[in-house]
Amino acid sequence: MEKSKVYYTDFHAHLGEGLPTKLKRLVKKAGIEDLDLDGKFVAIKMHFGELGNISYLRPNYAKAIVDVVKELGGKPFLTDCNTMYPGSRKNALEHLECAWENGFTPLSVGCPIIIGDGLKGTDDIEVPVKGGEYVKNAKIGRAVMDADVFISLTHFKGHEMTGFGGTIKNIGMGCGSRAGKVEQHSSGLPHVDPEKCRGCKLCLRECANNGLQFDEEAKKMTIDSKNCVGCGRCVGACNFDAISFNNDHANEILNCRMAEYTKAVVDGREQFHISLIVDVSPNCDCHAENDIPILPNIGMFVSKDPLALDQACVDACLKATPMPNSQLAKHLADPNFEDQHDHFRNSTPESEWRSCLDHAAKIGLGSREYELIEMK
Repeated sequence: MEKSKVYYTDFHAHLGEGLPTKLKRLVKKAGIEDLDLDGKFVAIKMHFGELGNISYLRPNYAKAIVDVVKELGGKPFLTDCNTMYPGSRKNALEHLECAWENGFTPLSVGCPIIIGDGLKGTDDIEVPVKGGEYVKNAKIGRAVMDADVFISLTHFKGHEMTGFGGTIKNIGMGCGSRAGKVEQHSSGLPHVDPEKCRGCKLCLRECANNGLQFDEEAKKMTIDSKNCVGCGRCVGACNFDAISFNNDHANEILNCRMAEYTKAVVDGREQFHISLIVDVSPNCDCHAENDIPILPNIGMFVSKDPLALDQACVDACLKATPMPNSQLAKHLADPNFEDQHDHFRNSTPESEWRSCLDHAAKIGLGSREYELIEMK
């Protein structure tokens, strides 16, 4: 397969040119003007951030992309789908209020904001996955598929299960309806180690599916296998490593399903992808908090190939020097820590990301071979 082109620029600002303007230059250099946008509905998929988290992409970057799309005659809207866990984005009303509170309004970004899977996360459409091994029909938010052109705007950061959250995760998991998210996560169930469980109930706040049961007599948490969907939110919520997955391959299966959901979204349509490596928090922007970045701000990357874009971003991250006092740096400083020689695995040892890119290549989502073209 021919190498895909990935365009890159750093976060240095030229005198008289802010970063949003530099991003506009980058997307034009990368060929956004080649897309047929005139009179077309253009979905710009991004993450509006959970309330309490402040590492998500600033609205200024979204407006830069909106401005370019409108300049080219397109009709843009920002979109994301509802979450399957409790928080501030589990239905369209709360999701929109969260987006507004985090600075995403029609006034600030220059276009409407539409929640892709409707009021309750049930407005989806089944989209066939060509070559899918784990998913035959992906459940995608209807507004995402109704759009004529698809653009992803991704905050590249760490993730507690998938190693990093990049373009494929932003699209595959982010465009899945609530039912689609459940389908992607339902592989392997966690278990609770009673010796480590302290009965603090922090995990209970993260469960949206009645998958946790608290034993009042023993003062320990247990898993209800009938209701648990294997989303892993409880794993991330436990401060004492008391919860882990029974299926050693659960993350790999999640990654493969995520890649197949991404293919369902982008197959056969005009697409364009942007990823910013900035404020690289160790965990997803779905968290209601963010720890200090594990890596420095590296740059802005753009491609028409979502797989090549993720590969270029992870390659750039693995070459970077960990940030002092970060979760990653603290792990590496521990004499008993086993170095995985992988910043994302070292930050969150139970995570795994390579299977996602391997499977994406296998099903023809794009190419892992790329040509990096730098713009000053």
